[in-house]
Amino acid sequence: MTPDQKTPGYEWFNVQDAPVRELFPGIRLRPLWRGGDGAHAHVLEMDPHTCWQGIDVHEPGPEEVFVVSGVFNDGDRDYPAGSFIHAPAGSSHVPQTTTGCTLFVFYPEG
Repeated sequence: MTPDQKTPGYEWFNVQDAPVRELFPGIRLRPLWRGGDGAHAHVLEMDPHTCWQGIDVHEPGPEEVFVVSGVFNDGDRDYPAGSFIHAPAGSSHVPQTTTGCTLFVFYPEG
């Protein structure tokens, strides 16, 4: 197929074109995709020295995170850029960062 032809079933989004929703001061969510089965994907941007307000509980399913840039901390340890984190359903953490970070976040079960 040539680059201008559509591939059936493919969807693509540019992060910069995704709507921005500020969850907490300095923490922004950019929704990228939502599947019919409840799965969804986002980019989460956290400015330096920001912290999630409260505890982030993974319900109803797991959360999968890839640290695109910066250093992410889950309240227990640091994860530098290039890290992948699988948090099982029912687990929780307090997302935070001192350096700032950008995360790709995927919820395979909603």
